[in-house]
Amino acid sequence: MQAAPVRPVRATAIPSVTDALRAMESLLLGGGQRTARRNAWTAVLEDRRRAKDRVEAQHVLEAVADRTS
Repeated sequence: MQAAPVRPVRATAIPSVTDALRAMESLLLGGGQRTARRNAWTAVLEDRRRAKDRVEAQHVLEAVADRTS
């Protein structure tokens, strides 16, 4: 009796939700719209970061003002 040949097993990565959304985006939107959309999202994230920094700076200033009062 001869053993059956062993076939290599290939692992296929399961696409993430982000990958799936990007694939849908590329199908639905042209290249320019996609770039504009990503630029807009980057601007939103940067605005959020600046707002967080402003809040933290305000807390520091209030703490210093409380100590000197």
